[in-house]
Amino acid sequence: MLGLPKGKVFLIAWTAEWEKEFIWEKTQIENELGELILAVHHIGSTAVKNLSAKPIIDIGIELKDYQHGSECVQGLERLGYAYRGTNILPDRHYFSKGEPKTHQIHMFQTGSLYLEKILAFRDYLLKNDAALNEYQELKVKLSQKHEKDKLLYTDEKTEFINSILDSLGFN
Repeated sequence: MLGLPKGKVFLIAWTAEWEKEFIWEKTQIENELGELILAVHHIGSTAVKNLSAKPIIDIGIELKDYQHGSECVQGLERLGYAYRGTNILPDRHYFSKGEPKTHQIHMFQTGSLYLEKILAFRDYLLKNDAALNEYQELKVKLSQKHEKDKLLYTDEKTEFINSILDSLGFN
């Protein structure tokens, strides 16, 4: 199942279908954008086996040059994405797909600290069952507490995420 309506927060148990959906979407993106991009990463909770997630596939795209993001707009629009600009989230071009939203793209210049943190946190959860379980419990609690407020849900996860990143040397 994919799709999160506006104004809602709920989690779905992890499913292998998310990985298949990412691989399909990655192939479409690579075919459409070609040499404009360096790499396509599955990010966010749908990328972490056994972690419940909002049913949105998060995709991180690396660009050689940040300015190439604007050159990707038409190609991603052909794939059904809407360009939301660079003012939604820091240091990235942001795109979303579907209503309810099924996919979102965070497009960074290679070497971006934000992307490095996202990938490091994902990889840590993939290797650390205790942290995965703790994060799972936190997400469930917060999704129930903030079922109509995605910003509060996200904000209240920040302390946990930052504690992991601090332990990995990100300050």
